[in-house]
Amino acid sequence: MGLAKDGQSLNSTDNTFVAVEFDIYSNGYDPRGEHVAATGNASAMHTIHTWDFRSSLEDTTMAGSPSPNSAPNQRKNKRLGLVVGLGVGGSILLGVFALILFGFWKRNRRDAEAEEDLALDRYMDDEFQRETWPKRFSFNELAYATKNFNDEEKLGQGGFGGVYRGLLRGSNSFIAVKRVSKGSKQGIKEYASEVKIISQLRHRNLVQLIGWCHERRELLLVYELMPNGSLDSHLFTEESLLTWAMRYKVAQGLGSALLYLHEEWEQCVVHRDIKSSNIMLDSNFNAKLGDFGLAMLVDHVKGSQTTILAGTRGYMAPECFTTSKASKESDVYSFGIVALEIACGRKPIKPNAPEDQVVMVEWVWELYRIGKVLEAADPRLGGDFDVQQLERLMIVGLWCAHPDRNLRPSIRQTIHVLNLEAPLPILSSNMPRPEDFAPAMNRHSMSSLSMSNIASDYGGR
Repeated sequence: MGLAKDGQSLNSTDNTFVAVEFDIYSNGYDPRGEHVAATGNASAMHTIHTWDFRSSLEDTTMAGSPSPNSAPNQRKNKRLGLVVGLGVGGSILLGVFALILFGFWKRNRRDAEAEEDLALDRYMDDEFQRETWPKRFSFNELAYATKNFNDEEKLGQGGFGGVYRGLLRGSNSFIAVKRVSKGSKQGIKEYASEVKIISQLRHRNLVQLIGWCHERRELLLVYELMPNGSLDSHLFTEESLLTWAMRYKVAQGLGSALLYLHEEWEQCVVHRDIKSSNIMLDSNFNAKLGDFGLAMLVDHVKGSQTTILAGTRGYMAPECFTTSKASKESDVYSFGIVALEIACGRKPIKPNAPEDQVVMVEWVWELYRIGKVLEAADPRLGGDFDVQQLERLMIVGLWCAHPDRNLRPSIRQTIHVLNLEAPLPILSSNMPRPEDFAPAMNRHSMSSLSMSNIASDYGGR
């Protein structure tokens, strides 16, 4: 800090201030002896580790001490000036310290973020086999493609983040970019899981992963763009209507995707989040299953794996709540719920429906019991559907959504029925309750998870 001009005499009568200097340059007005002086026109960088200052109002180390014969009010003014000077000087000094500390914090934060990015890269490099993975994009490339993730390009918002439409400059092709929210529960592990699993899968009814990006602490996944959006946007909105032929083709396509995941690939893949919003439709309204953030690999023989509770209520099998096990059977349960959604044109839980229709499975099963299952058909179809197909899809939906996992069909059996290659199953007249099949020690918790009791969790979703 420069507190006086070069050549200015240090006169405490004319220039009443106190200077605390932390630097190395000796100005002409600096007192001789132990001091740290200013740099003048030169420049320097310093780090202050500690400092100490002691003084009294009667004692001064500055040259030109006041005369002992000074008037009392003059001394008082000078003392006041000293106090003010100390206050101002201290404030400036604190400001300098704050700037220094802020600089250290900024630098440390940049270093920490750079270290995190490097750690992420190392982790991903270990996880991804680069010679087989899709393309790695740069953040700038994807930001440009999505107009810097403009809301106008947003296709939807899920629990893990937003999905944006993008246009790649090089190939002039449209893409869908999933930007994982930084505050999302889907972290690096889930991001890596999705890339590792889906990038190895090749099936006409699975969304194709084009590339990925982890840069600037961002996690981005790049998919082929599905022009007709998600299945739920057509089933639950008035603006769009799928014909029955389209719906039945979607159900068959989803079944084909699950058959590939469960039985035809080299490892068994349990998706764990099958729902209508994760089923995308291409330009020809073919179904493509996406969002493998919760997917896991299990042994073909074992067929299940204990894990943390994950998925979407209404689509999750009852046993998931008590055993925390994900399995092919729990995926089949979710398939059954989607099959009923396709046929009925409604969500699994509908709080504003009549009391006996709030829970879709219970409502359709009761209609099955009295032989009027067709009354559950989506009224928007106006009766324009294939009766045999509709009946099969509804009964298959109930079969797959059976509370007892051991009484559900495999996805292969399901496809045979949908393709008219096997007869319809005969279900019990009354819908079994989950607690009827739970181990004795779990029956209390199981009964509290009946479909009727979880309806309140949904609100209007």
